[in-house]
Amino acid sequence: MKRKKLKSLSEKQAQVGRLFVYPWLIGFLIFFAHPFIQSLIFAFSELDVSPSGLKLKYIGLRNFIKALQEDPNFIQYLTTEITNMIVNIPLILMFSLFIAVLLNQKFKGRALIRAIFFLPVVVMSGALLYVLESNSLEQFNIGAQAGMVMSNSPFVRGIDFRMILMQVTGNIPIIQPLIHAIDRIYEIIWKSGVQILIFLAGLQSIPSSLYEVADIEGATFWESFWKITFPMISPIILVNVVYTIIDSFTDYSNDVLRYILEVSFRKLQHGYSSAIAWLYFLIIGIVLIIVISIISKRVFYMGD
Repeated sequence: MKRKKLKSLSEKQAQVGRLFVYPWLIGFLIFFAHPFIQSLIFAFSELDVSPSGLKLKYIGLRNFIKALQEDPNFIQYLTTEITNMIVNIPLILMFSLFIAVLLNQKFKGRALIRAIFFLPVVVMSGALLYVLESNSLEQFNIGAQAGMVMSNSPFVRGIDFRMILMQVTGNIPIIQPLIHAIDRIYEIIWKSGVQILIFLAGLQSIPSSLYEVADIEGATFWESFWKITFPMISPIILVNVVYTIIDSFTDYSNDVLRYILEVSFRKLQHGYSSAIAWLYFLIIGIVLIIVISIISKRVFYMGD
């Protein structure tokens, strides 16, 4: 009778990893593979919708050339979103790491504070965000009323950070980035919930013995952060950077995505909308490859 071969630890870990991947793979094959391939076909075609059905006419790269050379809206929206991503990512990561370090300390009410910061993630549906951030009656009446209430709030009017900075430092270019960051504070807090939780998980995985040794050696909190905490959570920083980039490029308020929907469903240019969607997808992939290749060289792993 043959004895059953025991699996090594790496084989068991690989098996567990595959179990996590299989549900996504099955879901992709069932729900997304067909429209994924169909949109690629549309991107190289001119699509006419008629009562008799869809008529495809192959036109090669004409849609892509139009998007890159003839359509000023696509380039403008794309440039705006890339700029917003470059500005938002450092702010979101610094804020979420700062809050995660604070929430990792032991104090009363820590669970409640964590829930408050994660609350935007729980309620972050596209419709709710549309209501919260709308400033126009045409967009949504409730959103407009909410915006008026917030702008007339004594708390908001009482803490005018821009006015304080202008009075303290004067109108000089050095405070413009800080003013720009203050203008984005609502967006930064709203989009930091997942990153805070990921950073918390990373902070709690650091062995406490490292900090105990640092205390014995007389290291300060600041020295412990830069010599222990920051290197140990560098893989988590990479994960959060990738997540934040994807979240920024796929946010409901993204101008490029709105433009794609407008071209497809209002102008009924399905072939052209597929082309700019694929261009956008490729640009996101290129940005991710560049960022990952740069950051991964500076990531510290425990086994290194």
